[in-house]
Amino acid sequence: MYGPIRKNIDFNYKIFVSARFLDERVMKKLLGKYLRKLTSQGLAVTDNVAFVGIDDQVYIAGGLLEKEAGLKNVLMGIKDSMNINSVLLVVPSEPLYSIVGELIEWRKEGIDRLVPRDTETRTFLHDIPVVPEFDVTRVVDALSHRKSVVVKDLCGIVTYGTVSPEQAFVFASSTCFSLFVKYFHDYLSALKSPEKGVSEKMSERFRFIRGLIQPPDRRGIDYTAIEREDPFQAMVETGRLVVERSLVDSYFGNISTFKNGIIYISETASSLDELEDAIDEVPFDGSSSVGITASSELPTHREIYKRTNYRYILHGHPRFSVIISMLCERDCEPDRCYRGCPEDREFMGVPIVSGEVGTGAHGIVNTVPGALERSDAVIVYGHGVFTAGVESFRAPLLRMMEIERLAMEEYFREVETAAMI
Repeated sequence: MYGPIRKNIDFNYKIFVSARFLDERVMKKLLGKYLRKLTSQGLAVTDNVAFVGIDDQVYIAGGLLEKEAGLKNVLMGIKDSMNINSVLLVVPSEPLYSIVGELIEWRKEGIDRLVPRDTETRTFLHDIPVVPEFDVTRVVDALSHRKSVVVKDLCGIVTYGTVSPEQAFVFASSTCFSLFVKYFHDYLSALKSPEKGVSEKMSERFRFIRGLIQPPDRRGIDYTAIEREDPFQAMVETGRLVVERSLVDSYFGNISTFKNGIIYISETASSLDELEDAIDEVPFDGSSSVGITASSELPTHREIYKRTNYRYILHGHPRFSVIISMLCERDCEPDRCYRGCPEDREFMGVPIVSGEVGTGAHGIVNTVPGALERSDAVIVYGHGVFTAGVESFRAPLLRMMEIERLAMEEYFREVETAAMI
């Protein structure tokens, strides 16, 4: 039965509750679960993953250590040097493998980290250290103050979990998202720069990577499932599709519907493809404290419902939509644009607004609802897309996929134009 069963305060508390008494069966199940997520989301193949879980003994999932036995000693060294219960090494699949390699090569001499500018990085990762080799001391030092590290000689990503393998998966997935966004943003920015900072080798690699990119696939969607009257069932099925169509990564994004004075909304830190027990029923009038476990964007959803006729809201992080939002040629300070851009911007009729996560003075609660009064969608600078509908989740889902397709097409069109100048 669907319902608001799981009540958790935040991400760390949620996974602590689920992992407090890990036994052999549970640890193996968790490693297998998040290994499958890595593969199903196209981030890596099983043979290029080493997922180590630590309980009363050590458990290993993935086939990378069978191919590269020498890596095991380093992973065990990382495990022994940190207060963690899991460590994850991922050598990502294409196009991420080439993207990681290119970003490593593009670094200026003496720079030992990658600094994506998307909101996910700003609020979650901060930056991504790069170490030259898979060495215990170097990796542990980097992970002591960051959630992930890129290893140059492997083109791999190392993350960890302190209470559950879920943390390691989330850190890896978020790192892949941020690196993807950074690569395409930086390539076009370099192409447009007066110095034309793009070599023939970079262009050749870009053409290879571009050939691996596909827009969201609208085929095979069961619309009857996402148009169900039962809000729990409709949200569960829609959330699963948002993840399957690569419109959101790891546990970011949120979803809600408003019926009979109740906002049904995904819980904070929930995975949109696992909403069966992660949906809160929040009275619109605020008469209950149940919203304490709801998505941090609950105030934004409530304000949208208050100011519009929409009854269904999706929020995802489609990659090219995020990239397009960050491509601005105005002479301003990019590090401030995400908080309070004074310009009226749009993409294909969709407003682009600024705003931080939450309800502060620069929170998106102050920008997104107003934009949705004049549109069925809004892009938040460096963050993601909100779409809304009146009758079901069908229109918001298709609209988000359309915006991502248009953003992808526009991005590559801009690349072609810049390359000819």
